[in-house]
Amino acid sequence: MASKLEEAQVLSGLQNLPGWALVGGRVEKTFAFDSYAECVAFAVKVALYAEKADHHPDSLEVMWGRVKVAYVTHSAGGVTSLDLEAAAHIDTLV
Repeated sequence: MASKLEEAQVLSGLQNLPGWALVGGRVEKTFAFDSYAECVAFAVKVALYAEKADHHPDSLEVMWGRVKVAYVTHSAGGVTSLDLEAAAHIDTLV
């Protein structure tokens, strides 16, 4: 099991992840799209990756023109390296 990272470690890791931020104890980013269909297609890509990686977002919110993705590892009680790795991979799905 991955260990919870200290806040300074999370913030350091986020320096390499443009647009991602530590909000309310989890890492999150909002992605912008031109249509609702593009939002849903992206959300499906995130879901398929999550299943394959066996590490799921805490939140996957689909809105018109935007998708917000948030990660935290509940079993570790906070953000872990798994969350930062997932965030980096999610960026490749756009």
